Amino acid sequence: MTTFASTNSVKPTKPWKVTKRQLIPNFSLLIAAAIATYLVVALTPMKGKLAYVLLFFIFGTGFQAALSWSKRGKSAAVDTLAASIMMTGGMLVFLPVVSLLYTTVVKGFKGLRPQIFTHTMESTSYSDPLTSGGLLHAIIGTLFLIAIATVISLPLSILTALYLTEIKGKASGFIQFLVQAMSGVPSVVAGIFIYAALLLTTNLRGSTIIGALPLAILMIPTVTRTAQEVLLLVPNELREAGLALGATQWKTVATIVVPAARNGLITAVILGVARIAGETAPLLFTLGTSDKINWNIFSGGQNALPYYVWSGLRDGTEGGLQRAWTGILVLLMLVLTLFVSARIFGSRKVK
Repeated sequence: MTTFASTNSVKPTKPWKVTKRQLIPNFSLLIAAAIATYLVVALTPMKGKLAYVLLFFIFGTGFQAALSWSKRGKSAAVDTLAASIMMTGGMLVFLPVVSLLYTTVVKGFKGLRPQIFTHTMESTSYSDPLTSGGLLHAIIGTLFLIAIATVISLPLSILTALYLTEIKGKASGFIQFLVQAMSGVPSVVAGIFIYAALLLTTNLRGSTIIGALPLAILMIPTVTRTAQEVLLLVPNELREAGLALGATQWKTVATIVVPAARNGLITAVILGVARIAGETAPLLFTLGTSDKINWNIFSGGQNALPYYVWSGLRDGTEGGLQRAWTGILVLLMLVLTLFVSARIFGSRKVK
């Protein structure tokens, strides 16, 4: 009687998985590219970090393409070359972000002390030692500005996105044009507009509510365009199902479309907050100035983290520059906290 081996002993193969035999030549080529780069820099006038990066990319890509050509032909070499260029492009985009974050953390951490979160600059100058003064007033002002700008812009943005995607009325083309035009408005123009329209023609003075108006103008197009893309991702079958059950269009949108796109809409708000959190130019015209906490959003000057950073840089002293770097770090921490909180809230399931 003939017996057959059990098929359970045969392990499934994964042809897409990189094997050790494939990694060894690639690693060897990288070492060869590094050696060639070092020799060229050492023996030629090409010097500096940029020369190392450029030559390593040229040699590494060339060696990889040559190996692919020798093993699998011209098409494989072209594919390797294209993949190398795309990966390098991604690294060139990613490296400046890492460099900025690293520089901000290293320089800002030196001035990060507990008292900066509990004190203001009311009786301290920017050139004073870091052991005195803080940026509590700037943090509170930034939170006020973000909250007010969000309250103003969020209903307008979401309703505009719903009109453009769900209603599609006669004015949708003109409104779409305005949203796209507003996306390219420089932040300083929004600040000058509020300054000329309100502060020069009325008795109003710089305050928290006035400072939040240009930020709301900048936030509206960002949230609107992102919300449009999110709403377009909602399947039309959900809309048709709601209408088939006898619901009106507005009820279908309110109870089906918007809840389905909730996480995306929260992401749109996050992008809007990121757009305005670090703006300084509009605040120079509309916010006024204050080195103490101002709880009145309708009267009196206010401060904000971007304004605090600008003031430290304008001071020019070693203490002022250090306070500016610390303010940048705190601003990044604040925005990151808002982002994480929004993502956690947005990820909860609707009961």
